Amino acid sequence: MPSMNASTPLSAPRKVDVAVIGSGPGGYEAALLAARMGMQVALIEKSALGGVCVNWGCIPTKALLRSAEAFDLVRKGAALGLHAPGASFELAAAVKRSRTVVLKISKGIEYQLRKAGVEVVPGEARFAGPHELDIIREGAVADTITARSIIIATGGRMRTIPGLEPDLRLLITSREALAMKELPASMIVLGGGAIGVELAWFYATIGTRVTIVEMMDRLMPLEDAEISEALKRSFQKAGITVATGSKLEDVKREGERVTARLMVPGEEPQEIEAERLLLAVGVGGSTEGLGLEAAGVGVSRGFIETDALCRTAVAHIYAIGDVRGGMLLAHKASAEAAIAVASIAGTSAEPLEDTMIPRCVYAEPSIASIGMSEEQAVAAGKNVSVGRSNFAASGKANAYGSLEGLVKLVFEAGGGPLLGAHLIGHGAVELIGELALARSLGITASRLSSVVHAHPTLSESIREAALQALGE
Repeated sequence: MPSMNASTPLSAPRKVDVAVIGSGPGGYEAALLAARMGMQVALIEKSALGGVCVNWGCIPTKALLRSAEAFDLVRKGAALGLHAPGASFELAAAVKRSRTVVLKISKGIEYQLRKAGVEVVPGEARFAGPHELDIIREGAVADTITARSIIIATGGRMRTIPGLEPDLRLLITSREALAMKELPASMIVLGGGAIGVELAWFYATIGTRVTIVEMMDRLMPLEDAEISEALKRSFQKAGITVATGSKLEDVKREGERVTARLMVPGEEPQEIEAERLLLAVGVGGSTEGLGLEAAGVGVSRGFIETDALCRTAVAHIYAIGDVRGGMLLAHKASAEAAIAVASIAGTSAEPLEDTMIPRCVYAEPSIASIGMSEEQAVAAGKNVSVGRSNFAASGKANAYGSLEGLVKLVFEAGGGPLLGAHLIGHGAVELIGELALARSLGITASRLSSVVHAHPTLSESIREAALQALGE
């Protein structure tokens, strides 16, 4: 566990301006912002700085995906003139590198907090009243903090299915999947959302036989249907078995393997087995043990209830990030941190609009999107103009040998603004920034197509899609 900012144990209850519970992207950002405004801030963290995102989510996942990407490139290198016969993947070494990256990021957060004057208080926070927090260490109350304002940023926890509780050996969560030292020969991934898709691609790429099972009718069911279908085709081409609109029944642990019955609509039940079953069925708010009832804070469907400015029913208590619900994204949590701190400081704050938040999935091909899908826009009564540009037509994509994917832009017809952008392909996640800016500024297809894009770059595909939306 990374060392925390040294702090003197609290000998008696004392007051701070702001107490932040949790040091993930929302929590540490809120603490930094409040401290830089001159507030006295206590940041309470029961584990390592950075929360789940830094330690067991975003960062280690991306580090491992990078290792798999490099391995995949070596395997396919003959077409590029690269010959590496006998190349192999050492999972333990890749995991070790990912943990090194995690430690570096966590140390960086520690430095920023110390520099800003934030006191990091180790332990679990539990409400003793609307303004009082008991700090629990080793099962006992060690400290008490009284705060004028409190921000709950405890993040999320992996959901489970009754009867399929993880045993951390055969039935695992993403946390165990990020720390395995030996490569399983086979894996069933239950859940076709971002976590399931990323880990399915990672393990399939380094040599595991993977079956991904999604209850909804497509992978990434919240994304544009065209993008979801392109991802399914790519996964099947890569040798991943994809079962959508499907479920597992009669799951059993038998020795060193998991067996189950795969139920696919219109097909006979199929008996399948694997060395691991990865549960990736969603995330709920991490509210256990907080003593929210002592503060009068409400919970609905596993998430803390808030208004559009992240305020709970108790005026001085806020909730941000995954524990609040909505899109479960680190950058959303950081944006909500700014809203909460602005409200505490008494300055103006604008609610965060979901259609302005970019979403990324870092498999290969990667997915990036923002705003409405074509289906959503039509369902909302919009007349739309859609433009597409396939990466196969891109000079840069051809030079790199990564031809899969496309850019799809959805505009309001008749010269209206960008309603949504949806990309799949190598490098898609690095293109979404331009489209997030275009979406926030209400840019039209005409205006976007007039922007000069460097050649050769993948970003030229954005211009080409905008031109197609104009019928040019």
